[in-house]
Amino acid sequence: MRSVTFVVGSGRCGSTALSRIVHAHPDVLSLNEFWASVGTRALPGRTVDGAEFWRLVADPHPGFDSMVRSGMPVPEFLHPRAARRGEEGAGIPALSLMALPHLTDDPDGLLDELKGTVTTWPRRTAPEHHEELFDVLCARFGRTAVVERSGYSGHRVPQLHAVFPGAKFVHMFRDGPDCALSMSRHAGFRLILLQREILARTGAANAGALTGEQVRSLPPELAGLLTVPFDPALVLDRHLPVAEFGTLWSQLVTEAVNHLGQVPQEQWVSLAYEDLLDAPRRELSRIAAFFGVEPLPQWLDTGCTMLDASHRGASLRLPPGELAELRRQCAPGIQALKASGR
Repeated sequence: MRSVTFVVGSGRCGSTALSRIVHAHPDVLSLNEFWASVGTRALPGRTVDGAEFWRLVADPHPGFDSMVRSGMPVPEFLHPRAARRGEEGAGIPALSLMALPHLTDDPDGLLDELKGTVTTWPRRTAPEHHEELFDVLCARFGRTAVVERSGYSGHRVPQLHAVFPGAKFVHMFRDGPDCALSMSRHAGFRLILLQREILARTGAANAGALTGEQVRSLPPELAGLLTVPFDPALVLDRHLPVAEFGTLWSQLVTEAVNHLGQVPQEQWVSLAYEDLLDAPRRELSRIAAFFGVEPLPQWLDTGCTMLDASHRGASLRLPPGELAELRRQCAPGIQALKASGR
């Protein structure tokens, strides 16, 4: 029987490399950034027919579409049109932005193929539609296990466990200061931090709930992010102390640990990026067994060649005072990992 495993984590923790390695396994369907792409809208609490389900997973993701329209440089956006940016890159279907290009060199052809199948499906629950979509993709690519991996995903654990109660989870994490430093250099995470600042200043639950008065209360450099397109310089050139990303890392790691604590122990495992670098064969063999596939020798060889340890310890090159503050902000997350057995 086909298994489903969700790899969750803070993002910038080495999970993209894991997706590439997993994709190289002949028995694993690697769904790269699937949930990040389709979002919670793809899990409505009601039945839908195939045509509506298709719209839920194929309509462009509003947040990512605004980033493409604005010319934000996000390497995770794999569809060829995303490189054009502006209006020429706009309107990329959610499935096509990151998930399908990870599986094939012809994401548009695969999208059309899936559309012809999915839109004919009968009315049923969204999880049932997703399971069928996973089955179709497994059959299409000759795979027997599904591994979905999205960055910035620990908050999704309760919902995913509720709608896929038999699914397993891998919590992937990385050294806090190194991960936070990587976040500070990534356009997407810089935008996340600024969006959080907007909500903190206004008290709004989300960007869609902002009132005109709340928007007018924001400084121009934040209010400017609420228009589409926005100037990427508002994100890329803004001074954001790296310690703030340490705080974000601690929050995300602690959240994931707490959520996974509510999942049966046999349904989840941890994976440290540093352990993967130090003992790749051991860790990949362990994770493959958890996925329910064989740790094939040739796949292990391939996986070892796909790991790059050059960014390990990058935070150690920060000025001493900056590093000390970053470590202080990462301390709660490190404590949460230790308390969970890591």
